[in-house]
Amino acid sequence: MLLLIGGAVSGILGVIGFFLWWDAFTLILKGGVPIMLILGGILAIYVGLDAIQDKTREERQKQDEKLEQAREEIERVKAQSQQYLEELEKLKGQANNPSQQND
Repeated sequence: MLLLIGGAVSGILGVIGFFLWWDAFTLILKGGVPIMLILGGILAIYVGLDAIQDKTREERQKQDEKLEQAREEIERVKAQSQQYLEELEKLKGQANNPSQQND
């Protein structure tokens, strides 16, 4: 209950003070609004730069993943081509030695 009464008294005194010191309030607004705009602009620039860095980091990570997939595919193709080469050599050897085919 005490808190409610204190809040009501504070609100009433605030409204009275607002009307009595209107000139001081406008002076504070005149000085405070540009400062808030400057600080808000600085914050927006910081957040924007951070977002750009995050986006660049994500793109770099995606490129690294694609590069790793390409390397894995190259290794798979190399292994497969080595198998084909060995099979080709084996078939050439069999073609050169017809006696091995009859066994």
